[in-house]
Amino acid sequence: MDKLVKKVKVAFRTDASVQIGTGHVMRCATLANYMREQRFEVYFVCRAEQGNLCEWLEQAGYTVLRLDASKPLDQARDAQEMKLRIEELGVRPDAIVVDHYGLDYRWEEAMQSITGRVLVIDDLANRRHACDLLLDQNYNEDLQNRYADLVPEHCRLLLGPAYLILRPEFYQAAGRRRTRDNHIRRVLVFFGGSDPTCETLKALEAMDSITNRPYGVDVVVGSANPHRFRIEQMCSQMGIQYHCQIDYLADLMAEADLSLGAGGVTMWERCFLGLPSVVTTVAENQIASTKAAAHFGAVFWIGWHEQVQPANYLHILSNVQEPTHRWEAMSVKAKQLMASDRTEPGHSLIDYLKST
Repeated sequence: MDKLVKKVKVAFRTDASVQIGTGHVMRCATLANYMREQRFEVYFVCRAEQGNLCEWLEQAGYTVLRLDASKPLDQARDAQEMKLRIEELGVRPDAIVVDHYGLDYRWEEAMQSITGRVLVIDDLANRRHACDLLLDQNYNEDLQNRYADLVPEHCRLLLGPAYLILRPEFYQAAGRRRTRDNHIRRVLVFFGGSDPTCETLKALEAMDSITNRPYGVDVVVGSANPHRFRIEQMCSQMGIQYHCQIDYLADLMAEADLSLGAGGVTMWERCFLGLPSVVTTVAENQIASTKAAAHFGAVFWIGWHEQVQPANYLHILSNVQEPTHRWEAMSVKAKQLMASDRTEPGHSLIDYLKST
């Protein structure tokens, strides 16, 4: 009987910063929220980098153990400090979920002495892992073979967009989704929580050159964006709707006819809702999946951020009504890619933890 009522304890090791963005923490928080609904006991371990989301997580009701960020990340030191913090908390986790590009099998092996399971969220497939389960929710043309030599034989693999970690509002928005045509009435601009390459400012500079825009615009930034106050001022001057650190992004995506954004998790959220998007890759880990999605016809990739200038955004935004863009066909392909006729979130990882 005690076993039936015992709470599963899960520790998340992930980071957010101005430099690496907020995507890792945001998707872990989404997963943690689902776990909490299942009465899991969840806490986070994060480095206190500039632009971290520790306070945001605490406001959401989670315990956050902060790691020292005064020195560059070192796997051995990070593992040792995490062990100490967990010991201080006095809770042995049944599983540790790690979503971090700077950690690999060496860190994961060190965790096995303090937990029953190590679960990895990854999409790079560029390093070895010592884990029991690996989740890669991205689309890739060679997805089934990417981790062949990178994980132990016993590791369970959850691969592809069918395992995308989506917040509940995206399923609600999917229930209201409409068939889009080639007429653009509203444009959404969102380049991630921190937007380290300043794509939002580039896009606004381009829009400022367009007189009598035939569409409305919503600009979204995160609280980790160091230029958010300048962006807010520009939006006010240009008559553009400004949104900061919101919880209704899915609604804005559902209302939009076209989006400008980066690759990564938010690209898949747009695809899930069938929102055509012009994608700029702002991190190397986004390139392969964005290329694959563009080849499928689900997005329009305009290139690497260093080569994308305001003039590139201006060309797109000045000609969005041109029939050659075929936004309607892109919307259909995006939904096909994401299998977005599903109505319930995939709980495969949670089910795995409950069964072990």
